[in-house]
Amino acid sequence: MAHAMGDDDDKPPTCPKGQIYDKQGKSCVPEKTSMINDSDRTDYAYALAKAGRYDEALQMLDRLQQPNTAKAWNYRGYATRKLGRTDEGIGYYQKSIALDPRYAKVREYLGEAYMVKRQPVQAREQLKIIAGICGTSCEEYRDLSAAIAGHPEI
Repeated sequence: MAHAMGDDDDKPPTCPKGQIYDKQGKSCVPEKTSMINDSDRTDYAYALAKAGRYDEALQMLDRLQQPNTAKAWNYRGYATRKLGRTDEGIGYYQKSIALDPRYAKVREYLGEAYMVKRQPVQAREQLKIIAGICGTSCEEYRDLSAAIAGHPEI
């Protein structure tokens, strides 16, 4: 299952704390009473992280019934890295890669983490891998290339 482009497409809107976006009902519902599946919870956790609500994103990921997915590990890594725990985030990215080595988004985020750690050689290695997955025009390649060039969009 290769994930290249499109992880950011159709992002659910973020809801108030204690609620989750229900894709079917297209509305925010109480998180504890909802029957939202893990895939939607994972996507919602990412939306929370992208909105800067990193702790809430991690809490959402903690409630997954099946947390061992490439996307869940990637988003856990993203939220953790954004909280300043870069080494811990790298560990989560590596778990994601172990499940899906062709997941371009995790390769991008791992490369960005390497740039945070001032390890451009490792970041460029991820860039080469991304080029092999989705080419040089995909969003993941462009974003990591910008981060390496010193213009991160992270």
